[in-house]
Amino acid sequence: MAQHQADLVVIGAGPGGYVAAIRASQLGLKTICVEAEHLGGICLNWGCIPTKALIKNAEYMHFLNHADDFGFTIKGVDVDCAKIVQRSRGVANQMSNGIGFLFKKYKVQHVTGFGVVKNPGTVEVKDKSGAVTDTIAAKNIIVATGARPRMFPGIDVDRERVITSHEAMVPKEIPKSMIVMGAGAIGIEFAYFYNAFGTKVTVIEMMKNILPIEDIEVSKELEKHYRKYGVEMLTETRVISAKTVGKGVEVVIQKKDGTQETLKADIALNAIGIQGNIENIGLEQNGILIERGFIKTDKFMQTNVPGIFAIGDIAGAPWLAHKASAEGIVAAEFMAGHHTDGVNYNNIPGCTYCQPQVASIGMTEAKAKEAGYEVKVGKFPFTAAGKAHAIGEAKGFVKMVFDAKYGELLGAHMIGPDVTELIAEMGLARALEATGPAIFKTMHAHPTLSEAIMEAAAAAYGEAVNF
Repeated sequence: MAQHQADLVVIGAGPGGYVAAIRASQLGLKTICVEAEHLGGICLNWGCIPTKALIKNAEYMHFLNHADDFGFTIKGVDVDCAKIVQRSRGVANQMSNGIGFLFKKYKVQHVTGFGVVKNPGTVEVKDKSGAVTDTIAAKNIIVATGARPRMFPGIDVDRERVITSHEAMVPKEIPKSMIVMGAGAIGIEFAYFYNAFGTKVTVIEMMKNILPIEDIEVSKELEKHYRKYGVEMLTETRVISAKTVGKGVEVVIQKKDGTQETLKADIALNAIGIQGNIENIGLEQNGILIERGFIKTDKFMQTNVPGIFAIGDIAGAPWLAHKASAEGIVAAEFMAGHHTDGVNYNNIPGCTYCQPQVASIGMTEAKAKEAGYEVKVGKFPFTAAGKAHAIGEAKGFVKMVFDAKYGELLGAHMIGPDVTELIAEMGLARALEATGPAIFKTMHAHPTLSEAIMEAAAAAYGEAVNF
């Protein structure tokens, strides 16, 4: 059995864990990262990156179906499902290998296996059989073991017909019909992908709107486009059960009026939330506080046990890769003695990579009013943006919410082309406490999609000139 000494051991090499390990090593801490599977975690291997590769294929398929609009006549397009999956997996593998390169560059030691907190200051590493292969003594421990799809009673996930996002990324063939249970970002993105390749998709959502955490106007706009694509949307509808029956699935739903109905399809995707990977990693035996299935931490990502930190999905919502990375940097800098204010959870962007794309940051209009703000709201549609028409994507809008008294940007909500790229400007504006006039008085290049931000801000103050 190998024994190691370190200043920090990180359990998990996802976008929280590997970033924390690299930042700690940059700051002079001898760092070891324990990871049993692929470097990069779920995000790089089975989440953020490969799904975006699949969605790009869907975008091309959408273009091919509308190529006539651009002056192309394309007939008889053949779809090679295996090659689509192969490209997605190739992108994921390339990114995962890149983490290995970064570990070598920044002198982070990678130990392969499953990390378990034996006690504060000690981590045991086990192989797949459960045998201890390594023991690591370290002053600090970061738990970054991530999360997995949440399982619910009655939804019998067999990973053949009733599947999770993992299986949805590697289809052997494109199904003729699919039921997506849950209309959050994961469900909506897969609905877009499969619909683009001809699958008859039905989306079931318990809440009143799809993407229920988004501004209601954005949710309604996206639902309008999905219905045009032929996606059936069943909101205010509960899933009672889902199971494989023969060569298909049967999903029992309950509508708002209490009536039940059985839906049938080739496959069903369980996209109803996630749960933290808290089991069998030593949390209970060390008295680490868990709240609603996730590890409770303070602003510096410390748990209630000195020397033990938690970051990323296992530390609770929002379950986003960039939030995990930010938490990893906070934890590393804090333990290295550097000043940090912690993560600003009020300024975390959220993105959904369907088409049209959805992106947001800060308060929705409804939340701002609930918080007691008098607001100024500005909207600018992409139908009034020349660049959007030029690229054939004049859909959606930019909506901005300002505090009427001081001009503070309270929130920005976008649906349309490449808005997941545009949202960063809004994050910077909020971080620098930019006012509405400061935003629309800043010259934006023409023609660009980002002009919609300038125009929306101007509209809030009655100064828009292009709408």
